[in-house]
Amino acid sequence: MAPLYKKALIIGATSGIGEALAARLHAEGTSVIVTGRRLDALSAFVAKHPGSTAMPLNLTNLGSSAAFAADITRHHPDLDAVILNAGIQRPLFFDRPNVDLNIFHEELTTNYVSFVHLTAALLPHFEKLSKEEGKDTHLVYVSSTLGLVPTLVRAPGYCASKAALHSFVTTLRQQLEDGGFPQVKVVEVFPPAVQTELHDTKHQPDLVNGGEIGMPLAEFIDRMYAGLQKGDAQFAVGPGEAWLAEGGFEDMRVKTFKHGHQLVQGMIKQFLRE
Repeated sequence: MAPLYKKALIIGATSGIGEALAARLHAEGTSVIVTGRRLDALSAFVAKHPGSTAMPLNLTNLGSSAAFAADITRHHPDLDAVILNAGIQRPLFFDRPNVDLNIFHEELTTNYVSFVHLTAALLPHFEKLSKEEGKDTHLVYVSSTLGLVPTLVRAPGYCASKAALHSFVTTLRQQLEDGGFPQVKVVEVFPPAVQTELHDTKHQPDLVNGGEIGMPLAEFIDRMYAGLQKGDAQFAVGPGEAWLAEGGFEDMRVKTFKHGHQLVQGMIKQFLRE
């Protein structure tokens, strides 16, 4: 079977889902470029996966996104996919005194705002490949079922960041469709809880053995890869699958969005400057 992509840039590939997905893509024949802040982890990945390349990236440095994208696309003009995966999750309790809002801002920046900046910086490259060369390109966003239903109330910042990402991805996909870029594929993946560093004691000190929470990483990667092969615009792994299935609430939301978009587009047209 042919590789999913010719060359993929994986944002947040020093651990967890990003690292495991990059390894799977590499094993299946996709050339991979891994990014992250931990240089030792990037070097270890490249050493273990011959032919892969690495580039350091601090997502929270929003001002560097444009230069990073320009450098990547200059050195890798055949880049046809980006996996936007990096994320952090922190407990934040508004029912207790002295809420640290810096935590909220850090989560929102890392999980959502940084993705918007990278999207804006990389889109011209993908639009050019699709429009001028007739190639399919792929923007893949790793979201969370918590962006649909925020049941993890101990992490309101994380849930809000994923909800914001979902809204952005939905409108981005529609804008590209309306703008004549149907070959720029926008994919959103909704994982369940997965056994990664996201919940471990280092990042959430009030949890004991938090890294054991959720679906085993290898199982998730197998199911995510199968979902990417299928080619749907959005899909879930685990409990969220029923929500996206025919008649599920997210399936109904998508249909409501499509219908509402047509109505609003027609209504606002009369007010736009020519």
